[in-house]
Amino acid sequence: MYPAELTAPMAADLTSAGFEELKTPDQVDKALATPGTVLCVVNSVCGCAAGAARPGVKASLSGAKRPAKLVTVFAGVDTDAVHQARQHFLPYPPSSPAIALFKDGKLVHFVERHHIEGRNAQMIAEHLEMAYAEYC
Repeated sequence: MYPAELTAPMAADLTSAGFEELKTPDQVDKALATPGTVLCVVNSVCGCAAGAARPGVKASLSGAKRPAKLVTVFAGVDTDAVHQARQHFLPYPPSSPAIALFKDGKLVHFVERHHIEGRNAQMIAEHLEMAYAEYC
């Protein structure tokens, strides 16, 4: 577990953009089963989360097409919630950071860490915007 004083600003980076933090498995199950579209971000302390994932996700939300609900779990912080979210991400292996798009409770698009590493925020945003155009 990472100390709260380290992770609070990283969590706030998403919550200030409208993301709801999910702290329990029950919250995860309820949120991901929401009708419509739900974007779930697995937040992380790593550099690719700070440099590409979080800024890219936030930038992707500026268009007309965007998910109806925004949620996040924090790897290394909300252990039970992250574990539960990863059950919804199957067959994809555990990955953090990661970005999952759900539609009517079904996973329709998933961005693994290896799709985030080495890419900049704009590339992540454009990738997500294409997914929103198809599913939102």
